[in-house]
Amino acid sequence: MAVGFPLAKLGALVIKQVSKPLANVAKNRAKNSHFFRTYVLMPPAQFYHWCEVRLKMYVMNIGRSGQKTTIPKLSEEAAIELGGNLLGEGVIFSIAVVILAFEVSRQKEKEKKKEEAERAFIDSLENRINELTFATEELDTKLREVTRIAYAMQHQAKTQQYRWKWNCSTSNA
Repeated sequence: MAVGFPLAKLGALVIKQVSKPLANVAKNRAKNSHFFRTYVLMPPAQFYHWCEVRLKMYVMNIGRSGQKTTIPKLSEEAAIELGGNLLGEGVIFSIAVVILAFEVSRQKEKEKKKEEAERAFIDSLENRINELTFATEELDTKLREVTRIAYAMQHQAKTQQYRWKWNCSTSNA
């Protein structure tokens, strides 16, 4: 368990380092495209800025008394930079989520196979137990038959012995 945590941190760092060039490429292409700049980068950046300023004002107890305060918009360059950073972090986060989902799926599949193997082993054991139970019952039946035959033969031998003794005693008399 102690080894798992550093390996997890190392894995997260590797994912981030591998994802960063992809995020930078996406960010640079978005900055160079007018459509991306206007409709993809700037609106989330402006919304993020508005939420951040509103939260800071709330924490500092400014604007709570019902006064309507206007929050100035970011400049275009600042909005593009912030939007690019948000896009880059989003790409990194998305790659991490995909890798995590793949790993969870792989682990579930592995666990499912393990459970199926255990179920097959248990089923084979149950079948073997049923076979042994049947064999035991069959042997028990044969043992009862042999015991019955032995008692019958013993009874027959005693009967013959008494007859012989009776015949000997009647012929001597």
